[in-house]
Amino acid sequence: MVRDGIYYAAALGGAGAILSFLFGPWWGLPFFIVGAFCLYFFRDPERSAPAGDVAVAPADGRVVHLRERPEGGSRVSIFLNIFNVHVNRSPVSGEVKAVEYQRGDFRMAHREAASEANEQNTLRIQPTNERSSEVVVRQIAGLVARRIVCYKRPGDRVEKGERIGLIKFGSRLDVLLGPEWDVTVAVGDSVQAGVTVLGRLAPKEQAIHEDAAEPATARS
Repeated sequence: MVRDGIYYAAALGGAGAILSFLFGPWWGLPFFIVGAFCLYFFRDPERSAPAGDVAVAPADGRVVHLRERPEGGSRVSIFLNIFNVHVNRSPVSGEVKAVEYQRGDFRMAHREAASEANEQNTLRIQPTNERSSEVVVRQIAGLVARRIVCYKRPGDRVEKGERIGLIKFGSRLDVLLGPEWDVTVAVGDSVQAGVTVLGRLAPKEQAIHEDAAEPATARS
């Protein structure tokens, strides 16, 4: 359980108890219901990340966009509704090289324009595996979500599946992977943070073969 949920539930429960005492039980019922939902919303289940050279989903939700990046690689966009777990996790193990906050709009998070226009927080992670280029995670606010929480700072080490932050209420996360990653999800797929595999690194032998073949192609 995220502590925020306990605080919200306690405050709402207290308000409901006071109203029930002063005016009758029906007056406090809405506060009890909303307080119970806060406990549900801020749940934080334990997860075990899969082993191997894989990148995992940073959030629970549904894949709404899968785009090729101009510089190569892919962007995977995951939309979280209010019933999803909203704790965010690192897709890979590595070092946080930068954390960049950007002010912006609060458009509906599932729309394509939200990737650039909305308020967001970007984490740039250099994976432990040297065959991978930088992996980028963007916490993007939505129409309702107005607070992005990030637990990490530049220089922090993170493990695959480790908690890195939270976005309160409906929101979205984008993951930017380099061309060395083979994406394993499709639009419409449901994913679980720290569990679902988003992409796999090309086998080492394949990467060496491709690097060796490139000069030969250039000479021809």
